[in-house]
Amino acid sequence: MENADSCRRAAAEAVADVEPSQLHDYIEATLERASMVPGTLTLESAAMMAAEGRVSEDDRYADSESGTEGGQEPVDDETRDHELDGVVTHAAGVQLIYEGLRLTRSLSHEEPWTASDADAGDGDLAILAADILVARGFYLLARTDAAGKAVRTVQSFGRDQTRRTELAAGDRDLETPSSDRDADTETAAGVDTDGTDPASIDANLERDVLELAVLTGAVAVGTTPSPRLLAIAERLADAVSTSFPPAEEYLDDLEPSIREQSLEDHVTDRATSATDP
Repeated sequence: MENADSCRRAAAEAVADVEPSQLHDYIEATLERASMVPGTLTLESAAMMAAEGRVSEDDRYADSESGTEGGQEPVDDETRDHELDGVVTHAAGVQLIYEGLRLTRSLSHEEPWTASDADAGDGDLAILAADILVARGFYLLARTDAAGKAVRTVQSFGRDQTRRTELAAGDRDLETPSSDRDADTETAAGVDTDGTDPASIDANLERDVLELAVLTGAVAVGTTPSPRLLAIAERLADAVSTSFPPAEEYLDDLEPSIREQSLEDHVTDRATSATDP
């Protein structure tokens, strides 16, 4: 899938200056293994909204030609190309934020620092990589109308993981004989009396990232997600788990009209620092 390849290259370019080399290699390997669903959906959302905008503009032009009030001149191809410039960069931002949060989630569950010295060293690299991935993702989205949603995605992730930790602590308390517990103790310990599944809490990250992807794609071409695009995102979210399969599998049933729009040749900006002004 061309869009997936474009997103992977853009994401790798955004972290190309990371040092030392061992940390850079770790991040590069992480991106190489990653599913490009978040970035690819961003690109295809932008393509869909650009296509819908073109139809709308053509309709307005037709109204103008027929004398209908409110008609406007159609947007030429050069203007459209300019609007799509940098969309791949924004898609890379979504991808990087997801990879950083996904890695953080994995670390919080596995806690490699409690294992051997070698695993602890990998854990140190992983936590640094996670911080850099999220920071670079924010940098790429900082000047877009999707920045607020990116912040909310990270905040929601933090709340979910805190809640999941509390539920896990409650599950451990359940191993205590029932005669040694009472209902008040279970409630205070955070026992999941409603049957909440920790895996479902984890999957909120994937759902939120799908929403971030369609919003980022839409605002990249100067609009907001249409009902049709939101319906696609909702359908994808309904089938989500705590990981994404390869993009060509997960997104293979998207409407052909989206795939007709290629963003392969658009400019990709390089983010040299997550703290640059």
